[in-house]
Amino acid sequence: MRNARGVAFVLVLWVIALMSILLGAFSVIARTENIQARHLFDTTAARYAAEAGMNRAIYELRNPDLMTRWVADGRPYKFAFEGVEVDVKITDDSGKIDINVADAVMLKALFVSSGVEDRRAEELADAIVDWRDPDDLTGPHGAESSEYKSAGLKYEPRNAPFETVSEVQQVLGMDYDVYHKIEKAITLYSGRSQPSAGYAPLEVLRALPGMTEELAQMILQQRQALQPGSPPSGLMLPDGTPVVAEGGGLTYSIESRAKLPNGSSTRLEATIRLGGSGVGGRPYAVLRWRDGENS
Repeated sequence: MRNARGVAFVLVLWVIALMSILLGAFSVIARTENIQARHLFDTTAARYAAEAGMNRAIYELRNPDLMTRWVADGRPYKFAFEGVEVDVKITDDSGKIDINVADAVMLKALFVSSGVEDRRAEELADAIVDWRDPDDLTGPHGAESSEYKSAGLKYEPRNAPFETVSEVQQVLGMDYDVYHKIEKAITLYSGRSQPSAGYAPLEVLRALPGMTEELAQMILQQRQALQPGSPPSGLMLPDGTPVVAEGGGLTYSIESRAKLPNGSSTRLEATIRLGGSGVGGRPYAVLRWRDGENS
């Protein structure tokens, strides 16, 4: 009887231990599911708020009143949407460097100002020109089909204009670190050989002839401090050219970030083109769209 009672006592202890483990596991699963559900809810709320920021930006760009229209020079616009803080920045693509039009000199200046060594900057600039030009003639430091084959790559230059901004990553010698540094400075949609300083982001201002970091920062700050509709009088580039908001087009890059009170956030980026009634009756067309990181 004593042995039987001892075995029963041990079994009871094992059952209690097993039940404790099961209850603990259930509690962890329930908490995990609650956290996941909350994260999904926060992500969804932030995303819709970011989309609201995107649509608000497009609405403000179509504002007929120049004195209240949002300025597409990268200045931040903040507003609240359903208790969510939304931060929107708009850049007119005429202020960016068009990789389908810019010459090797402009492209090299962009790479050098982004911290790329001089020789490599020349190679990248010429390789971009070789990628888009229709011939198979290699530039001074560029690359055509033979160079891509020698590098072990299974593709060759398009010999036609770039179709997407991210396509520049395929250019021989390009890597993601360099691409990440220049991404906000390049476009396919301006059609200009030289960017408009009145809308140029900091990454482009740095690449202009004779520009210093301090002067680029000063131009950006003073330009964004101007009231909508006011000409940027008194601002000069190093060569004496006045900074004017000329060449503004209908293509804009918009960055919309939504941040919840608990710190969760979502960022959306898009390039849009405004137009009359647009295709299918829409007032704008989306040329590029990218979901940013959630945090």
